[in-house]
Amino acid sequence: MAFLGNRWLLRSACSPPFAMSRRRMSAASNKMFSKILIANRGEIACRIIKTAKRMGVATVAVYSDADANSLHVALADEAIRIGPPPALESYLRGDNILEAATRSGAQAVHPGYGFLSENATFAKQCASAGVTFIGPPEKAIDQMGSKSVAKAIMSDAGVPVCPGYHGEDQSDAFLEEEAKRVGFPVMIKAVMGGGGKGMRLVQTPEGFQSALEACRREAAAGFADDRMLLERYVNEPRHVEVQVFADTLGNAVHLFERDCSVQRRHQKVLEEAPAPGISDATRAELGEAAVRAAKAVGYVGAGTVEFLMDTRTQEFFFCEMNTRLQVEHPVTEMVTGLDLVEWQLRVAAGQELPLKNQADIPLVGHAIEARICAENVARGFLPVAGTLRRMRLPSGAGSGAGGGDGDGGEVKIRVDTGVQEGDAVSVHYDPMVAKLIVHAPTRSAGLHGLRKALRDFQVVGLPTNIDFCERVAGHRGFEEGGVTTAFLEEHGDEVVPSPETMPPPPHAVVLASVAVLLEEQTAVTFPNDTSPWSARSGPWRAVGVRKQKLALASRDTAAGADGADEAGSEVTVECLADGGYVVEMQGARFAVSGAQLDAGGAMTAIVDGRRYSLDATVEGWGAVGAEGEVTLWCNHGPLEGDGYDRNRYELVVTRPRGRGARGSSKSTAESTGRVTSPMPGRVVRVLAESGQDVEKGQELMILEAMKMEHTVPAPFAGKVDLVSYVAGDLVDEGSVLITLKPLTK
Repeated sequence: MAFLGNRWLLRSACSPPFAMSRRRMSAASNKMFSKILIANRGEIACRIIKTAKRMGVATVAVYSDADANSLHVALADEAIRIGPPPALESYLRGDNILEAATRSGAQAVHPGYGFLSENATFAKQCASAGVTFIGPPEKAIDQMGSKSVAKAIMSDAGVPVCPGYHGEDQSDAFLEEEAKRVGFPVMIKAVMGGGGKGMRLVQTPEGFQSALEACRREAAAGFADDRMLLERYVNEPRHVEVQVFADTLGNAVHLFERDCSVQRRHQKVLEEAPAPGISDATRAELGEAAVRAAKAVGYVGAGTVEFLMDTRTQEFFFCEMNTRLQVEHPVTEMVTGLDLVEWQLRVAAGQELPLKNQADIPLVGHAIEARICAENVARGFLPVAGTLRRMRLPSGAGSGAGGGDGDGGEVKIRVDTGVQEGDAVSVHYDPMVAKLIVHAPTRSAGLHGLRKALRDFQVVGLPTNIDFCERVAGHRGFEEGGVTTAFLEEHGDEVVPSPETMPPPPHAVVLASVAVLLEEQTAVTFPNDTSPWSARSGPWRAVGVRKQKLALASRDTAAGADGADEAGSEVTVECLADGGYVVEMQGARFAVSGAQLDAGGAMTAIVDGRRYSLDATVEGWGAVGAEGEVTLWCNHGPLEGDGYDRNRYELVVTRPRGRGARGSSKSTAESTGRVTSPMPGRVVRVLAESGQDVEKGQELMILEAMKMEHTVPAPFAGKVDLVSYVAGDLVDEGSVLITLKPLTK
């Protein structure tokens, strides 16, 4: 199934290797489930439903109140409500989920990833209820869920383990002494952790205790267990993981490795298979070690064994085992041509592994996945919530149901998503919008295809990391392959440039100004779009204003890291009798002719003799609109004068408010004294009190949103005047958390 605009189209299945695997699997004697319940939401629920439908297996979705109208609910054969929006009251309620399974007659439960997917107690509850848990045995989940226990088992099985401490003494003082013994820098990790939660890299002894406290809070909130372990920090490490599969008959294989080294906040951004620059001998050693790890715990089903690899020596150490399907499983599907969800269902039904001989598993081409997330990259990748007012997938994109989906010639494009245009990204759950996967015969072709697909991916309504992913994919270091987990620390300034250094080029401002007037003229003349002149162009300007002044600024600049209202560009647009425009800006004049903007957002215009074809959307702006947002996609190359080679521009447009309205030298926070919340979330800890003097950058408050903690620093040195919230309070984005008064000299 593929998503095109607001339409879902059925697509045929898959590549020759995938078809071959289905033929082999059909020979299995065990009966397949007739109905399964999916104990998850969003993208992974939709992904599982697609495979189940192809196999003729009925599906039951579960949903919280926030997801009542979600895509996974619409796609499933039936759906059952399990509680209110917070995950603790819905998707983490194993009793509610099992009640839904019993009521619906589902024979098995697929947990997806996250939520209850690695919960040994839930697996046991499924067994007690007579429902098959589509995952590994309870014991394997329990053993691998504890990083300390897992490392001991791996060491006994001959799997290389990184030096550190993973014992029972959990006193703060003892852990600090152990950290000194292991040596700084040292990694603190939650024993039951995952997804980057409860994890900190500590460079010096002075920062150990505060990092330990933060890790304990995140671990307690995310896993109800605040035990910690310590690991020696591997210099120049790569994150390389191996997909393993095992059945109930003693067969176990690996489906090669993935490189997931590009990470922010210990969460993956780009993943690829196979890992670039790894020798065949190392690849074989990694796979063999991963299979030993699986067999050591009597594993069944899909699992991922994660390793830290020394970039220089290719020496690798066991990190952890994820006892579930990974977010990045599509890249493995694309290079093997296999459907891992189908493998999960068949193994859970007691069938033999479809391909039980390692030599029979194909490895073809190269695949790369980019996680498209709703987050503000310029604000330290803060997650955001909001409505997807526009969502357009790259041309030729298919949707996930195994390898080989999508039709792009040698380059295949696949998009796995659980949302569509008009849906909301909720504050209650992970901010991932979609996964963009590209497969090609070579890594170089795959990177080229990924960058093009990212340029084609259009989202309006909330900030995303699409531009960031494109910059990473085009960075010389990433192109060379073998980057370390410190990639963003080393190259952050190159892939996350400061908004203030990236003003939009003049032609972007000109085109955005004209797009605003075209949108406004349509709204003034024919608000219901009843005119036969549906293309928004010059003939209707006679009823509008002939000359307008507008102020435009980059959206990142207009809402910088501290919410500052920075200087933008003031323009004057004159509508000419012949249907053209003259745009004046900063003493320069630009002649515009042939400008049209159709109802779908396709725009053409000639600026100073150069023709532009692009997509443009204008949001929140009408005949008397005071402020709006313009987004331009220029997919045929960068605009003239753009040294950053961007193809996407997001600008805020307003009517000028008089002299001095823009260009203030002080930020909003400094001029008003208000420190606001950068996102909706919950106050975890208040670190400042009324009357206290604070330095610029000093931590004032800790917030939690979308499973992660975020620190709110002081934007300037001052005295705390008022603290508006206490620990446990919920806050909206923009809520005034603390007010400061500048220190008097």
